[in-house]
Amino acid sequence: MKHVYTIEKCDPQLIFGTNDAYIQLYEDAFALKITARGNTLSFTGEEAHSVRFLSLLKELELQAQKKHSLSTEDVHLTLRLFKSHSDPNAVTDFSKFVILNTPSGTIKPKSENQLELVNAIKTHDITFSIGPAGTGKTYLSVALASAMLKDMRIKKIVLVRPVVEAGESLGFLPGDFREKINPYLQPLLDSLADFFPKEQLQKFMENETIEIVPLAYMRGRTLNNAFIILDEAQNATQDQMKMFLTRMGRSSKIVINGDDSQIDLPKSKRSGLIEAQKILKEIEGIRFVYFEKKDVVRHPLVQKIIFAYEKADA
Repeated sequence: MKHVYTIEKCDPQLIFGTNDAYIQLYEDAFALKITARGNTLSFTGEEAHSVRFLSLLKELELQAQKKHSLSTEDVHLTLRLFKSHSDPNAVTDFSKFVILNTPSGTIKPKSENQLELVNAIKTHDITFSIGPAGTGKTYLSVALASAMLKDMRIKKIVLVRPVVEAGESLGFLPGDFREKINPYLQPLLDSLADFFPKEQLQKFMENETIEIVPLAYMRGRTLNNAFIILDEAQNATQDQMKMFLTRMGRSSKIVINGDDSQIDLPKSKRSGLIEAQKILKEIEGIRFVYFEKKDVVRHPLVQKIIFAYEKADA
């Protein structure tokens, strides 16, 4: 059966792509034959696929109308959602789940598992977020922490990373110890820079409202009214993980992010992230959220790279 859809609420090129570059994506995703002319799309194929594609077009047009733009990332993420749901009515409208408004845009979840992570953090004091790189684990956690700090629901953000060498030695890096570990901590600072003006972020860092510290520096501390994030948790040993989790004080939240497929610890050391999943899974108040390759929200090529490496390893 042939369907025709006319783009009326936005520039058709936003949905068709430059030189109709997105048309091939749609054809591959829904097994349809699609023709674009002017502001109209004609397509034929299996009826169930056509219905899903119609829903996708309506959603993309709505996004483009609201934002007056539509990025390649927007198209790929929305396409992935509609492709993975047989029922287009079951696709979640993420636009209503706003975490934080920033000068560069609105921060909100972009996948079902990202939404699950947001809800888990809001309702649990300790949340483990586990899955591949590029799924937004750290970015979302820092966004939620920033939102809570701005709303004065917490007094402090503490961002923590293990300092574990991954193929390069700290000893060969220039500078003192602080200068040597800064590259390990920089990704956390990059995330924060999206949520606070430069001057405000600098002030928060100076008065230690926001701290970025190596995991080893957490020993002996107790943190109250704080949002504490452990990043790259797969590189924390079992003892370090236990030490970190017991830093939690009153009215605090802890989020532990990691990818247990990228462990850089020596073979003689056990990953605290893997052990925690066995030891803590039955404790009330602790939540585990798992991400998959399909949740990768970086450039579309990142997902393909992950698949390619896994295939080569297999």
